[in-house]
Amino acid sequence: MLTEKTKRGYTALLEEELKLATGCTEPIALAYAAARLRELLGERPERLRIEVSGNIIKNVKSVVVPNTGGLKGIEAAVAAGIVAGEAGKCLQVIAEVPVEKHGEIARYLQSAQMEVACAQTPRLLDIRLTGWSAAHWAVVHIANSHSNLVHEELDGNLLLDKPADDQPLLADKPLLRVKDILEYADTVDVEEVACLLERQAACNLAIAQAGLEGSWGANIGSVLLDAYPDDIKTRAKAWAAAGSDARMSGCQLPVVILSGSGNQGITASVPVVKYAQFLGVDREKLYRALLVSDLVTLEQKSGIGRLSAYCGAVSAGVGAGAGIAYLLDGSFEAIAHTIVNAVAIISGTICDGAKPSCAAKIAASVDAGILGYHMYKASQEFKSGDGIVTRTVDDTIANIGVLAQEGMRQTDRTILEIMTTRCN
Repeated sequence: MLTEKTKRGYTALLEEELKLATGCTEPIALAYAAARLRELLGERPERLRIEVSGNIIKNVKSVVVPNTGGLKGIEAAVAAGIVAGEAGKCLQVIAEVPVEKHGEIARYLQSAQMEVACAQTPRLLDIRLTGWSAAHWAVVHIANSHSNLVHEELDGNLLLDKPADDQPLLADKPLLRVKDILEYADTVDVEEVACLLERQAACNLAIAQAGLEGSWGANIGSVLLDAYPDDIKTRAKAWAAAGSDARMSGCQLPVVILSGSGNQGITASVPVVKYAQFLGVDREKLYRALLVSDLVTLEQKSGIGRLSAYCGAVSAGVGAGAGIAYLLDGSFEAIAHTIVNAVAIISGTICDGAKPSCAAKIAASVDAGILGYHMYKASQEFKSGDGIVTRTVDDTIANIGVLAQEGMRQTDRTILEIMTTRCN
């Protein structure tokens, strides 16, 4: 039996995780830090040193920074934050930049002296900006999550300093287990989380629709709808992929993120919403299915961390499969088998940065989640001892954390080396 304390913990976790963000969260975190730096200085810095972890480099390199006129890269994200960012809006920091500011951002990008360095840090998410103006210098440091300010100083005077220990995501949060997640989804007063889930469904569906209606990235959603049968499985994959393509290519619509990622927020929600529409279920059933998807995604990410060489879309695609299984069946057995089957199919997909191919990985991950459920319905399963699959669903999920945190550490370094030395 789930205690009331644990239920409250799960609700608080969702409130913490389901945040609005405009743009890919790594460049937006840079823009947020830059906007805060300008606030401390009271003017735009003339010179900046930008020290970032490898995973920030990886995830900023190839995505368009929204509201900049199509600019890409670390320096562009910092310039946008300096010129037009509103730090009080956090991950919405450059959500409302007027078009007339685009040229100003580009001019500042050309005139300011910016030095970018790969930080020597054990943290996978680490941003440290130092800026100098004519009269002052300041430092802003973000660590471990995209808006977690841990250090600020102005002219050597310490304004903020708190520990930036490198704990995995959710390490200090309530324990997530699939059976408890299902009990929470079945029994929580849905009105306690309705606002969060309504916003998640509405925002993420809106950017998916924009992705299908426009030409963004590699247009994976449109390719799927044109090339495959028009059934609910294809629509679930296509809509999620389209949302990612739009987001990676600078679409200005906001997204409700999950585990610090808009792509994961889209992947965990849009396929579940499309299935709910297809099945004609009521609002309450949809919201309970979204709870399953979101929390199963977060259980996987609890051992992985926010950034990794392990593709986060995989975790969210497995979560979506669990949410769809909840809509179609609802039993613990169906959801547990769906998760284990899907994990066995798709685990090991690498994260080589945020970019258009994320949309294709999302489509593949949602497909694995759906296939995992249909395997269960056909009385087929991957058994303990098959690769990383072990005795229980939660133990199998724990193996994913070990794979990502320990097994793929060198993979992460190799990906970054390839991206920075062999790719233009």
